[in-house]
Amino acid sequence: MLDTMHHQIIIVGGGTAGITVAAQLTRGWFHSRDVAVIEPSDKHYYQPLWTLVGAGLAKKEVTEHTEASVIPRRVTWIRDAVAEFLPEQNTIRTRDGKTITYDWLIVGAGLQINWDKIPGLKGAVGKNGVCSNYTYATVDSTWDAIRNFRGGNAVFTNPSGAVKCGGAPQKIMYLADDRFREAGVRDKTKIIYASALPNIFAIEPYRATLEKVVARKEIDCRFRHELIEIRPESKEAEFRNLDTQVQVTLPYDLLHVTPPMGPPTFIASSPIADKDGWVDVDKDTLRHQRFANVFALGDCSNLPTSKTGAAIRKQAPVVVRNLLAAMQGQPLPAKYDGYTSCPLVTGIGKLVLAEFDYHKKPAETFPVDQSKERWSMWVLKRYLLPIFYWHGMLKGRM
Repeated sequence: MLDTMHHQIIIVGGGTAGITVAAQLTRGWFHSRDVAVIEPSDKHYYQPLWTLVGAGLAKKEVTEHTEASVIPRRVTWIRDAVAEFLPEQNTIRTRDGKTITYDWLIVGAGLQINWDKIPGLKGAVGKNGVCSNYTYATVDSTWDAIRNFRGGNAVFTNPSGAVKCGGAPQKIMYLADDRFREAGVRDKTKIIYASALPNIFAIEPYRATLEKVVARKEIDCRFRHELIEIRPESKEAEFRNLDTQVQVTLPYDLLHVTPPMGPPTFIASSPIADKDGWVDVDKDTLRHQRFANVFALGDCSNLPTSKTGAAIRKQAPVVVRNLLAAMQGQPLPAKYDGYTSCPLVTGIGKLVLAEFDYHKKPAETFPVDQSKERWSMWVLKRYLLPIFYWHGMLKGRM
């Protein structure tokens, strides 16, 4: 007989989004909410620091905690994976054969890295100069490739479609430039940024600053270029120009790949997904468009903003306030304005703190011009934000 259980509130995903919401729902002693988190992994990662790990500026071990250590005390951890959503029956079926029913569902399951979408990539990453910051297992390969680089073509890619932190593909490039200069090999090096996007950054005034950074560092930008294949035997990367459809071959000595990403398969194939596979929510209230007892936030949602931890920090209290109101049959009081943030590392000790909303307008926190490169913002990212994450967000305090 299959295991069957019921919880008042089910949260799918034990990453940044799921744990932040779980912590906010269960803070304090005077509540009787029955909250469970479904999460298969026994590890929890602070991924924003992986850019610095890839440049040899932080140890990856500090980004890893056990999942058990971040699950709030009064939350039930169901260590399993979702196999099927049945929202019309308020039911989830899991990989291990459990049937779980709920009154309310919150989906915060992140996104999926699709290594297989680039022929040659999966077997090449971590070897012979091919590297990627995008997993705990591969991030060390980036620092190995950078510190052992002796000149030639250093190619950094950025795919079309959603990725974790839209600025991350270029941050490691700027740090690599500094490392090449330190090693005395920059004059033997051509740095190429091959991005499927039409420009270096979508938001003014940050774009203007980054264009100056690119010029100062003498980086060859190839916009509207999508990586479509890697040939590791000949150390060649094949790109398609998205405007002309012409294919371009670039030889590489170092290739940092930002892999294609998308919604988790178990979401994309479910009734809660939109036509593109993301959880279909109202962009203001974060409530599902068709199922009134379902909310979603973070990378798995179809919210039209950048997929960052900073966005989740603003989305989580909106989900919590609106869920609690809905549970009382009241109108939803909270609205999310699309706030997101991308701390754009432009070199060792330099950072532009981009913060903006749905309207692509700056929504800055500090009383300074954040479009300027600043050491103070570097200190914020390197030392303060990890503390705020582990001891603030994941504890429901911010």
